[in-house]
Amino acid sequence: MADNNEYKPLRKISEAFNSLATTIKTPNVDIEVAPFSQACSHVSPLFGCLGIAFKFAEIDYVAKVIDLSEASKSIATLQSLIERDMEQNCVRKAGSHTRNLLRVKRGLDMVRVLFEQMIATEYGFLNPTLYEHVDLICDCLFYDLGKNVFFIVVMMNLE
Repeated sequence: MADNNEYKPLRKISEAFNSLATTIKTPNVDIEVAPFSQACSHVSPLFGCLGIAFKFAEIDYVAKVIDLSEASKSIATLQSLIERDMEQNCVRKAGSHTRNLLRVKRGLDMVRVLFEQMIATEYGFLNPTLYEHVDLICDCLFYDLGKNVFFIVVMMNLE
């Protein structure tokens, strides 16, 4: 019989980003590209829940996550990914890994905000367990990413 977690995308997302949160909480440890891109790949089914209007966003998001996944074969950490693009002076160029990282971040932000709004307006009072899961996912997605000032500065310069 198949594992029940196989059919629970929120659980997969929660577990993947909890693992990243543990890494972030560890002093002097950079986030690896491979686990980050793997965690982000679990988010793409949520775009499907948003309907056909978000199909283009889903296609774009998936392409960027695939790029990061491919980059993880030769680049170990998000920090080194950004530094490499800076050295090659291609941070702002379309298709650069850093720019794709920014697009993935924006996709995560969009999904987070949309689902927060859906829960707050329609399901929040009916299903507190669902709210707790999404709240946990959002906390894990954005937990203390500000600890790495260099990452924040680069991302702010791209926006």
